[in-house]
Amino acid sequence: MLRILLADDHDLTRAGLRYLLEKHEGWAVCGEASNGRLAVEMADQLKPDFAILDMSMPELNGLEATRQILRNHPQTRILIYTMHETEKIIVDVLDAGASGVVLKSDAGENMVAAVESISSGRKFFTSRVAETVVQAYLSKRSTASGDGASAPAALTSREREVVQLLSEGKSNKEVADRLGISPRTAEGHRSEIMRKLKLGSLAELIRYAIRNGIVQA
Repeated sequence: MLRILLADDHDLTRAGLRYLLEKHEGWAVCGEASNGRLAVEMADQLKPDFAILDMSMPELNGLEATRQILRNHPQTRILIYTMHETEKIIVDVLDAGASGVVLKSDAGENMVAAVESISSGRKFFTSRVAETVVQAYLSKRSTASGDGASAPAALTSREREVVQLLSEGKSNKEVADRLGISPRTAEGHRSEIMRKLKLGSLAELIRYAIRNGIVQA
């Protein structure tokens, strides 16, 4: 039995995916989450074999949810589905540790094939150029010299969570409540983020979050 966790903030979408997946013999949806943070919590509780995550979700986006799920459950296979499939999205998905992308518009046609492929240990991308992008990405990773170079604005997992919540309009207190930390710690994260990214206002932070796929415009 392949146990699948679904995460999407639209009830009808989850219901449609459940119907599609459970028609396949030997597959069962073991849980449904309405946001990325709940998906991480449910993965801890249910330990699913497979997770299908929407790229854009409130509280915690699909990519960050992927990182957190795989950190605790590296054996879980993860598929991201999204409205747009670009080279950047493919690279972001691979960086997060997920195994594939399916366009929402193609879910009915490709979802079952994607789950079958990923469950067998392969990658799955629907774009015709995906194979080229994946190979280029893997080649770049394998030939990296390890010279210590990194993105000038590399954020920690917790900082990316704070960026998403702030960009969604949450106050420092609301961020603290969501993450189970003190308001002082939340303010500290915010200050460190602004310093790392060399940003001077919340508006600039929101633009950064949209540009980097942390939230959707």
